[in-house]
Amino acid sequence: MHPRILCLVLGALAAFGASAAVVYKWTDADGLVHYSDQPVPGAEKIYTSRSTKSGSAIPLAAGNQPAKKPQQPASTLNFNEFAITSPAKETTFFGDEVISVNLALDPPLKQEQTITWALNGKKLTDQQPDAVEIVLPRLDRGTYSIAATVTDLMTGESQSTPSVTFYVRQPSELSPQHKNP
Repeated sequence: MHPRILCLVLGALAAFGASAAVVYKWTDADGLVHYSDQPVPGAEKIYTSRSTKSGSAIPLAAGNQPAKKPQQPASTLNFNEFAITSPAKETTFFGDEVISVNLALDPPLKQEQTITWALNGKKLTDQQPDAVEIVLPRLDRGTYSIAATVTDLMTGESQSTPSVTFYVRQPSELSPQHKNP
């Protein structure tokens, strides 16, 4: 392979390498050297280095293996299910309705874990720290988002649900249900 083409191929491969990647190198029957990201029988594996956000390369360990990252401690917040199941996203309520909010949590909350609820980003301080179900009394007209955060008091680790957006409308005085008979 012509040196200029080889540099071009290697440069293109480096441009695609936002993270560590494996490149396969082989020589065909005509003596041409090829590079690919797909494995080919008899091809040699070449590990490319990965660039960090600062642009410096992470060195490869001996034997062309990527350097191992330090192992993170196991998370104490490993939930199979962790989501707000009620209200459903984009639900509309009327101002005189009580809104029930439910959190699906599997496995259940541990003794050293607490739940914090936030309505429109503001912490609800009148809720029990282990409440997986809360009730929101009459809310004014508007758009609301509710989210829950579980915090492990031993490790300080926390995990939040995605916010669920819902709407509250006020009945119109002109609507038929409000007319006196």
